[in-house]
Amino acid sequence: MRFTDQFRFVRQNMKKNKTRLFMTVLATAMGCTFLIVLASVGFGLQKSIVEDMVGDRMVTAIDIYGVESNNEVDRVIDADNIEYLRTVDHVKAVTYRNYVQQALNPMIDGQAVGSNATVNVDFAAESKAGFGLSAGRLPQEPREVIVGFNIRQTPQQSGAAGGDTPPADAPPAKEWLGKIMELKVKQLGEDGKERTMKLPVTIVGISEQPSREWQTDSNVYIGNEILTELEAFTGTQWGAMLLPEDSGNQNAEQPPGLQDPRQFNQVQVIADGANRVKGISEEIREKGYMSHSIASELKQINLVFTIMKIGLGFVGTIAVLIASIGIFNTMTMAVTERSQDIGIMKAIGAHPSAIRRIFLLESSLIGLLGAVIGTVVAYVISIVVNIGLPIAIEAFMEEQVPDDFVFSFIPPYLAVIACLISLGVALLSGSRPAKRATRIDVLSALRRDI
Repeated sequence: MRFTDQFRFVRQNMKKNKTRLFMTVLATAMGCTFLIVLASVGFGLQKSIVEDMVGDRMVTAIDIYGVESNNEVDRVIDADNIEYLRTVDHVKAVTYRNYVQQALNPMIDGQAVGSNATVNVDFAAESKAGFGLSAGRLPQEPREVIVGFNIRQTPQQSGAAGGDTPPADAPPAKEWLGKIMELKVKQLGEDGKERTMKLPVTIVGISEQPSREWQTDSNVYIGNEILTELEAFTGTQWGAMLLPEDSGNQNAEQPPGLQDPRQFNQVQVIADGANRVKGISEEIREKGYMSHSIASELKQINLVFTIMKIGLGFVGTIAVLIASIGIFNTMTMAVTERSQDIGIMKAIGAHPSAIRRIFLLESSLIGLLGAVIGTVVAYVISIVVNIGLPIAIEAFMEEQVPDDFVFSFIPPYLAVIACLISLGVALLSGSRPAKRATRIDVLSALRRDI
């Protein structure tokens, strides 16, 4: 008996009991839908809480504190260390932040700006790492800078012209985009007198708002080109001012010159994914680098969500198993109703395995049809929940849900797993009735004694 003949026989018999078939498929579809929707809640919460977080720089960053040397920790990170870190596999960028070692007294339109500090960063590396901006763009030209989000809410430096403290409702910093800011660099000349150089720069970006309410960012971020101009004038690293010869402090040392080894602070290695952080950390640790990353702390969170997804999937699987009772009942009734057909097939020489295959094929079709319908319905429910639940929460609880928050997420492999579970349960439910069909006596079946 060919497979096409078996399939045709199954299709004809399924059409004879459409109502019973519909109810069985409906029960299977409901079980499959329940399984997928329950598990999708775990996937959705993990995606919103964890996976969106792990793409953040805070998670993919590895802080470098120093390098071990002769069983001691040397906290100095030099240019060679920076170059090595950039060669490590799966490192997207290596960033650093060094403070200019003097107050540059920035001014806009003749008014002093309340900046706490001027920070040198590598904007090329920051672009790869994902420097957070609330407005504008990263610098592309030599004399372009970024200012902190709270720079207009910061009191002006003491002794600066203009002296009033900005009000709490000061205008947003983004209004300064495109403005010319004047930086004043100072240094002592050979005669001991102070020299100054004015450095006009253009504001092209505003940093993002700090995540914590008590934090403020009123820095001015300059690139390497501006730092080079600044250091060329001062003749010292990071624009430090020379100590006067009559300072009276015999133990004080002059700041390092441009020919001295350069030291970098607040060094971060940015991985190209949170899953790469552990490998990078282990590799650089073997080289003696002292590092730390919060990515490892997410392992426990992922474990919790994994357990939750397994638990929800287990509950959903129970619903599919309950639906298998309907499949078992349907297949048992089918064997009873088709006993004469089975007897005829046996009389003309049909092998028992062929008869068993017919009923297993029918039960698998019921399970597969229910799984497909259930998967489609689950996707529809997922879309409705993601659209409707935030609206309901906002309307009844007066709480604002983040725009990118996902309550239900169905990855493709979840749908495939649910379909395979449904198909497996259907085959298991139909196996006993199929085995019973192979044991029907030919003469009894033809006499309709069964």
